[in-house]
Amino acid sequence: MNSIGIIANPASGKDIRRLVAHATVIDNNEKINIVERIILGAQQNGVEKVYMMPDPYNMGYRVEDKLKTSGELKCEIEVFDFFKEDTVEDTYKAVRLMNEKNAGCIVTLGGDGTNRAVAKDIGDIPMISISTGTNNVYPDMIEGTIAGIAAAVVASHKFEKEVYSNRDKIIEIYAAGQLKDIALIDAVISRDVFVGSRAIWKVEDIEKIFVARSHPASIGFSSVVGGKIIITEEDDFGAYISIDKDAPKIKIPMSAGIVLAIGTSTPVILKFNEDYTFTTYCRGTIALDGEREIEFHKGSGPKKRFFYGFGIKRRIGLWLSF
Repeated sequence: MNSIGIIANPASGKDIRRLVAHATVIDNNEKINIVERIILGAQQNGVEKVYMMPDPYNMGYRVEDKLKTSGELKCEIEVFDFFKEDTVEDTYKAVRLMNEKNAGCIVTLGGDGTNRAVAKDIGDIPMISISTGTNNVYPDMIEGTIAGIAAAVVASHKFEKEVYSNRDKIIEIYAAGQLKDIALIDAVISRDVFVGSRAIWKVEDIEKIFVARSHPASIGFSSVVGGKIIITEEDDFGAYISIDKDAPKIKIPMSAGIVLAIGTSTPVILKFNEDYTFTTYCRGTIALDGEREIEFHKGSGPKKRFFYGFGIKRRIGLWLSF
């Protein structure tokens, strides 16, 4: 049975950057419209079943009801029945279930953070990312109908994965030898001591930025590195820079409608299998794909180290010790 999964994040496109910047709000009604088009494009190209993550807005059920009422629904929609925590844990559970159901492709609606959460448990399932978030370096602006058609082709298993997909670089964060978390685009070391609202935007608190890809036309922290060097998803390396207030400044699009002049060090290339060690003597946080996730502080017990690595077998590494 040809099947696909859909992860539509109801919280994407609604974080604090709507208050501190001018980011677009993508409401859940528009996400429902996109999901409808994904399903219609997919079912007309052989998909027989669609698995969906449950959410507080009941997007899956609303889409099913609307398409049944219009007489357009030909495939089966299954909204997973598990206890919703209304947190990122729901995404983890849904992706694991899609793996168990052998979904042929997963389509995501969200930003860098949503795709980062999906990537943790996606395994070898191909992913198509539709941008409905904020900075949106990782996902693309794709029409839902086209995404549905593409997902159906992928789920048909008529082509080898190498024909239509590439394995992306990732940043891995290790603590005490254990995988702590991952990022898809950037990992930022900040002196901001609390996770708080998660979204990070204060440049004055940043120490270093590590990237898997960068471009000056991106929005967010990867554009800071992109102002000095362009790194594409095909490149077998990443880079890092330090924020330097005394260095010549370059104007960078830090968020929607916000352009800042930022001074940085010269980018240092991190090739696969290379390690970098950073020692901190203060408290702070590590932001992954624009959201503060990991708090660290000196004197919290045994020595801890965070290892950042790009890739899966070949990695660019960073040890953070304090």
